[in-house]
Amino acid sequence: MGSTQTRREALNALEVQERRTTMKDRSTDDGSVTVGLDVGDKHSHVCVLDATGAVIEESRIRTTVEAVRRRFSGMSATRVALETGTHSNWIADELSSLHHEVVVANARKLRAIYQSDRKDDRTDAQMLARLARADPKLLAPIQPRTASVRHDLELLRSRAALVEARTKLVNHARGVAKSAGQRLRTCSAESFYKLELPPELHAALTPVLAVIEAMTAQVRGFDKDVMRLGRDSYPQAGLLRQVPGVGPVTSLCFVLTLEDPARFKKSRDVGAYLGLVPRRAQSGARDPKLRITKAGDRMLRSLLVQNAHYILGPFGPDCDLRRFGEHIAKGGGKCAKRRALVAVARKLAVLLHRLWRSAEVYEPLRTPDKQQRRRTRLAAVTTKQQPQQTSAAAEGCAA
Repeated sequence: MGSTQTRREALNALEVQERRTTMKDRSTDDGSVTVGLDVGDKHSHVCVLDATGAVIEESRIRTTVEAVRRRFSGMSATRVALETGTHSNWIADELSSLHHEVVVANARKLRAIYQSDRKDDRTDAQMLARLARADPKLLAPIQPRTASVRHDLELLRSRAALVEARTKLVNHARGVAKSAGQRLRTCSAESFYKLELPPELHAALTPVLAVIEAMTAQVRGFDKDVMRLGRDSYPQAGLLRQVPGVGPVTSLCFVLTLEDPARFKKSRDVGAYLGLVPRRAQSGARDPKLRITKAGDRMLRSLLVQNAHYILGPFGPDCDLRRFGEHIAKGGGKCAKRRALVAVARKLAVLLHRLWRSAEVYEPLRTPDKQQRRRTRLAAVTTKQQPQQTSAAAEGCAA
């Protein structure tokens, strides 16, 4: 009883604090203030700076739609900075609906915050506000996806979660069989539940196979939803399926992740956006070779690498992508093959963006055509130069 009363008193005190925050004098909210919002799972810290950079408010609110709307609904349009995270999408939507300028900072770029020696929520909110006040570009801001695109992406993420869980169960079943001196027949994950188990493993693995069968049925249902969604809502995904190995899941994930092909001036920028380019730590004569950045969407990057496995695999058709990867992997060991996979995945991302933006017909082998055009241009230049050389020689003889 006493603990319940204490908890009720604490909640009442928090409500009083939020009401005081809402009723606070906002005479300085004339558009010249800057707000930093350090978002937490249950509570978020607010820091407000005036035009001179002085702190005029530091408070804490609950991380709920009602609390955010109540806190910022009475303010005039101002700049609000927050970091990327689980709650950043819906908070950005709420603040934008209240006509605030929302800056969603890339948390991976904010070393001043996540590597601070005196890191706490209050300091983080103030740092966000000061960086946003000085120059929003210092926050490496990102463009949040629209609500409809986010909802469609969750369909793909749910499918990926099921596939990952099914893979773990398949590996578990094979490991149990090996530990008993048995070896299950090689087959795909879709048909794994049809395998016949040794009699001594029935008790341990029959329930696992039943779960794998149910997961396979759910994955097939997701596949039908993906096909329907790509056909009805995102027909541009069909342009990307011209490339062998790129199916409905990869094409739809690519379209939803990039959302707008015009965001990138050059198609080559897509590789860096998806974290498929190596890091750099160049200083003077030192320029070491580092691993890829792995920035951007992990699910799309994983799908592109899977497509690269198919392109370089035994069933991949002959195309420029395959020849490009084979050239990198030639004469090397496992490291060279891994580099080839990443390089093909990056080049595939560039190709898909180019096909999406130009709506061109995919040509698997364009390299011979380019070489032929280059030879034709060289021959034309040589033909033009020969009459000039002949006339110059004739003039020399006449002189």
